[in-house]
Amino acid sequence: MTKVGMVCVGAAAVLLVAGFNVRVAARRGGNASTALQSSTSASGTGEIVGKVYFRGKAPMLRPIRMDKDPVCASQQSGTVLPEDGRVNENGTLPNAFVHISKGTGNLSAPAPTKPATLTQKGCLYDPHVLGIVVGQRLQVISEDQTTHNIHIRPKENREWNVTQQPGQLLVTTKFSHPEIMIPVRCNLHPWMEAFIGVVSNPYFAVTGDDGSFVIRGVPLGDYTLAIWTATFGTQERQATVRSGESTTVDFTFASE
Repeated sequence: MTKVGMVCVGAAAVLLVAGFNVRVAARRGGNASTALQSSTSASGTGEIVGKVYFRGKAPMLRPIRMDKDPVCASQQSGTVLPEDGRVNENGTLPNAFVHISKGTGNLSAPAPTKPATLTQKGCLYDPHVLGIVVGQRLQVISEDQTTHNIHIRPKENREWNVTQQPGQLLVTTKFSHPEIMIPVRCNLHPWMEAFIGVVSNPYFAVTGDDGSFVIRGVPLGDYTLAIWTATFGTQERQATVRSGESTTVDFTFASE
């Protein structure tokens, strides 16, 4: 196993927390990278694994207020906290988007036929961070009995702004260009926010409650592994993938 790591210091916002019976805003757990990633045992491929650590004092998070919409408020119990700035109990970061940005291996692959899904549930977006390949279909569904607005605000792709009524069928769109990251918001519920990473290859992952990630089936070669976080910034690291091996790349972010 090959192992590399790095440390970077980023700014951490200090916010207020109050109350008890606290939970985070969205369902926990990292997104699976994509169905196009094959097994590590596939001939001529390897995998990249790692964890995203945090050092220093974790930001205090301001509770989300949903009382302006009685339907949203009725679906929550206790205090709801935002995902951005959250630090896991084991000192790692969730919601970090990790992807191969460039390299010597053959990264070309057709866009997946299975759509990526963004769900509105409890007046929150699930997942909070989502990866998708250029040309892959994004479907947005709602499980809420209230009206939502999906406002996707890219810089390199077409802006998308639609309203979704309760019980309405899913709405879909696609992206034509890579872009890291695209914010998604609901104009009717300003606390609702998600981020979409649009990439040109299927080799990406999102960290979950243990801060770990796995990118499987990577062709042999030398690569630049890039990572994005909403609160603590970005980093890059070099990685070499060898046949049948796991290359470990750990990242560390820190508060000032």
